[in-house]
Amino acid sequence: MKKVLAILLAGMMTATAFAGCGGGDASKSDSKSDSSGGSKSESKAPTIDPSFPDESLFGDETDITLKVWAPDKAVNTVKEQVEAFKKHYSNTKFKSIEVVAQGESDAANMVANDPDTAADVFGFPSDQIEKLVSQQVISPVVAGFVPTVEANNAEKTVEAVKFTDKDGNEGLYAYPETNDNGYYMVYDNTVVSEEDAKTLEGVLAACKKAGKQFVMDCGNGFYSCTFAFTGGALIDGFEEDGTTQKFVKYDEEKVLDTLQAFAKLMKDYKGTFSSQDPANISTGFKNGKIGAGVDGTWNSVADKDALGKRLGTAKLPTIKVGDEDKQLISMFGYKYIGVNSHTKFQRSAQILAYYLTGLDCQKQRAEKLGWGPSNTEAYNAYKDDPILVAVDAQSKNAVAQVKIAQTIWQSMGSLGSEMYKDSWKPEDRAATKTLFNKVISRVRDEE
Repeated sequence: MKKVLAILLAGMMTATAFAGCGGGDASKSDSKSDSSGGSKSESKAPTIDPSFPDESLFGDETDITLKVWAPDKAVNTVKEQVEAFKKHYSNTKFKSIEVVAQGESDAANMVANDPDTAADVFGFPSDQIEKLVSQQVISPVVAGFVPTVEANNAEKTVEAVKFTDKDGNEGLYAYPETNDNGYYMVYDNTVVSEEDAKTLEGVLAACKKAGKQFVMDCGNGFYSCTFAFTGGALIDGFEEDGTTQKFVKYDEEKVLDTLQAFAKLMKDYKGTFSSQDPANISTGFKNGKIGAGVDGTWNSVADKDALGKRLGTAKLPTIKVGDEDKQLISMFGYKYIGVNSHTKFQRSAQILAYYLTGLDCQKQRAEKLGWGPSNTEAYNAYKDDPILVAVDAQSKNAVAQVKIAQTIWQSMGSLGSEMYKDSWKPEDRAATKTLFNKVISRVRDEE
């Protein structure tokens, strides 16, 4: 059943200044609220530092207890950052700030299903913002932080989390964390040459010659949407109901041609073209079984460690469809840190989210985890990283991962899974058409 997406922001806009947040009794004080999002006396306003806001913004919150969700690979880094946060604010009374491993892919569902036990501060990808806002489980960024967040981060990462309520009031609903949530071609440059990496046919031929595998996760909709997108079946936000995925106008015959071209390569290079979890790619580089793969930026450190000087990176290649070399089109988005609207420590949670997405923390994650910063100064410091260069090039050939119906993931995953099966016949156009139309129907929630 379709669910109507209603963006109910009016009740949440009261949190646009700290004086209106539910953190302690700060809103009962006689001090005046200023644009920094905190309280000020007649003589002094708190400052908004790029990483550490003025300690007075905590107000009278004491015995502060916060839970932070971070991806498994980032837990240790975030713990170190939290300790630095507590040390900097040595006069603030923290009872505990717990960092818990939690994958980002299901963050919105977990927060929406049980906001009272979910993390106070949590990371999530850009496609989940719609649900978080519509369920009113994410707090807007406090007004005083907004100018700094907007000024310091890439414009597209900011615009993706802006919403306007029925009265025309615009709010920013998350703190940008990364500008690289996408995938790219990574390869062993002793197996695949720079010229080979330009075409999918070239990559597969080079891997086959070397007796190694090329890995792409055909059963994961985040990656296998590439098959339909490359054919021209691109998504374009929501229909008027606010939840049904909209597609741009496409030529079905061209889509079918493209799907058959992908399926033919899977069949022709059986044993070389391998559908696996991208997490296996770095291990495959180490044990010599894998020559190239489509991997995500979150695995960049592992890929670098596995390949060393043999590291090769590039945007996704082209595929030959008839007489045309078509550029592979991917999904590309951003990551954010949000504040649970049900947190008992709204001030502290907002300040922590601001800090974790500030310049220093973004630089640390770029250095230790290979994450591409949304902060423009941090990004410029790492923009020559070969993986970020490849991801940036691919982002120009990608669909933005915003306003995505959750039906797309499993549906597009089924498209890739069926095409990859040994029993699938690439030359069967009628079966390809039936499969494609079934997938589109599932994405649009019409079944």
